Amino acid sequence: MIFDKIHQFNFPTTIRFGAGAVKELPAYLTKHNLIAPLIVTDPTIAQLPFFKRIVEDLKAKGISAEVFNDIHKNPVKSDVYKGTDVWDATHRDSIVGIGGGAALDVARAIVLRINHREDLFKYDDLIGGDIYVTNDVPHFITIPTTSGTGSEVGRSAIIADDETHQKKILFSPKLMAQIVFADPELTMDLPPFITAATGMDALTHNMEAYLAKNFHPMCDGIALEGISLIKDSLKRATNNPDLESRSKMLMASMMGAIAFQKGLGVVHSLAHPLSSLLDTHHGLANAVNIPYGMQFNIAGFEDRFKKIARTLELKDESGEAVVKYLFDLNTKVYIPHKLSDIGVKNEHIETLADLAFADFAHPNNPKPVSREDFKQLYLSAL
Repeated sequence: MIFDKIHQFNFPTTIRFGAGAVKELPAYLTKHNLIAPLIVTDPTIAQLPFFKRIVEDLKAKGISAEVFNDIHKNPVKSDVYKGTDVWDATHRDSIVGIGGGAALDVARAIVLRINHREDLFKYDDLIGGDIYVTNDVPHFITIPTTSGTGSEVGRSAIIADDETHQKKILFSPKLMAQIVFADPELTMDLPPFITAATGMDALTHNMEAYLAKNFHPMCDGIALEGISLIKDSLKRATNNPDLESRSKMLMASMMGAIAFQKGLGVVHSLAHPLSSLLDTHHGLANAVNIPYGMQFNIAGFEDRFKKIARTLELKDESGEAVVKYLFDLNTKVYIPHKLSDIGVKNEHIETLADLAFADFAHPNNPKPVSREDFKQLYLSAL
């Protein structure tokens, strides 16, 4: 991978990848006669110098940017409705999502809602709601600032119900960004915790996609290469970042999101309830749970774990060695090993098990996961 130039490739959409890629945004908007974008981001990013420079560069080119950043770190339906109200009130012509998974999920959900005004969860893919996504959507551009979810190359948004906390999936091929500006320089100043948590999220995506039961050899290959890039770069990106490690992590993040078109699994179903019930950072929830979820999956899938171990260049090519690697990696990037260290209490376990069993991710796990399995996994990790 060459880090001192901008590359373009076209999978699954047009991607401009490399240091400085974000500087191409004003020219791209002008070329497409877009002069009034709604920029969707989160409250933290909205205050950062690089974000302010992006807005200033747009204004210098005569582009009127309206910023919406009133979103939760684990997005809920009301975030999407508020953003749509801003679109309506300010007469926008396009949407630019800038941020990590939360900002990009809200941006994508607003893209859907602009011309689909029935209840947002009517379009929930888990109940076949994608068939109602029939109208055109606004021009959509994504700019990732973390290396975790890979939402920039996604076609779905995960949004929770404000009251029940249950997560819904809004999906349609229409929701793919027309272009991604993937600029690793935007990730250079991420603090170590966010780097580690989002990086472990990307690793979870790649590992779970590789193990998922659906048949998709192309995703398998992408997932293994994503695992390899993370092996080479996460510790350095967290503890001593440089452009090479940040670039590899950004690429691996996108690869994970492409790979999990094949499916996810038990780890995500363990993690999602932590975010919705306890407002735990999604990447952190995955990071703490991934060793336990991988341990659960070993029996019967030793050959798959052998290939993961080879990709990680482990001397012991066993599933147990992969699990040990995950615990060791968490230690190296300062992720705790126990749920109790991130605020989970014994009194939460029953509700967490209910939510995990109802979650959409584990049906694609390589082996079935019962409610009792979820309860025991939570207790093991507690």
